[in-house]
Amino acid sequence: MSLKVSTRGLIPSFIVMDVMRAANELDAAGEAVIHMEVGQPSTGAPQGVVDAVKQAVGTDSLGYTDSFGIPTLRARIAMHYKEQYDVDIDPARVVVTTGSSGGFVLSFLAAFDPSDRVALASPGYPAYRNILSALGIEVVEVLTGPETNFQPTPELLAQEVSENGAIQGLIVASPSNPTGTMITPDELKALVEFCDVNSVRFISDEIYHGITYGAEAETALAFSDDVVIINSFSKYFSMTGWRIGWMILPEDLLHSVGCLAQNLFISTPTLSQVAGLAAFECREELDQNIERYAANRKLLLSELPKAGFNKLASADGGFYIYADVGSLTNDSTEFCQQMLAETGVASTPGPDFDPTRGHRYLRFSFAGESRDMAEASKRLIEWQK
Repeated sequence: MSLKVSTRGLIPSFIVMDVMRAANELDAAGEAVIHMEVGQPSTGAPQGVVDAVKQAVGTDSLGYTDSFGIPTLRARIAMHYKEQYDVDIDPARVVVTTGSSGGFVLSFLAAFDPSDRVALASPGYPAYRNILSALGIEVVEVLTGPETNFQPTPELLAQEVSENGAIQGLIVASPSNPTGTMITPDELKALVEFCDVNSVRFISDEIYHGITYGAEAETALAFSDDVVIINSFSKYFSMTGWRIGWMILPEDLLHSVGCLAQNLFISTPTLSQVAGLAAFECREELDQNIERYAANRKLLLSELPKAGFNKLASADGGFYIYADVGSLTNDSTEFCQQMLAETGVASTPGPDFDPTRGHRYLRFSFAGESRDMAEASKRLIEWQK
């Protein structure tokens, strides 16, 4: 007997998780692996979060919360936008989610119908593409390169619309994954205005805000109340495993997201919400992490070219370096496997981020310890001699 299996699951795997599995197997076998494949901080939650959680576990019932999150956390997130961006946000527009991933699922379901066309930059975060595909939404890959700092532009979007028809959504990330590139405030404003004029839903992934090396990232809320903001405690706040994020929604999506959140998730884990509230008061400790990322970035931008990785994206923010390895290989997946086996340095091949051209790119994460970044550089330089 053959039972039906939905086609929704027939999407590509997240290759970086496959790489991590292979690297962990070498770890278990006693190999000295340097992990530069997974995009997560090497540090845990800040001490203030740990203390708050210990107290909550001992004293609180930790039952369900409102599907949009505990009021104190929603108010604190709204205050964050005033403190960081001088933007006033009504806490009623804040929705606490199960990581940014929960925010993507909720926003895509609420904003788009099957067969709608949603644009995103390629290279870009693969989960955008795969979640949209699973929901029956058409993914529009906007091919970007160094000439636009690997970011979409109104001109590229206008060309897509002219050649292939209207789009209903645009996802933008600044800083981006995998390239680490950023959009200037003027460029971000131009993209928001393009979406306003063309009735395109603008979704801004701001998960790497707070991790920048020079100019600070601007929120799309500075230019419109109609945008969807998605953020998380995973990156700057160093809390990946706590699975807590948030959205800022325009008024017209609140009811739909509310109904979806109640039915899909009931509520975000209460203990993680307690942790998120405490995280905002830990900036001194968290900013020390950013100093380490900056030192790692400086080291790798100097040393990687010595190993033949001499075509690098600008890495303006986040903790990634995206390298064009076309002069070294035409198969970055095989190249990464060989590099892991022969040097113990794990990185992520480009097809995860760019199905069309990723065979000639790979991504290094520099969120680890500085001594590991120095050792990785040494190994790679020796490997390419």
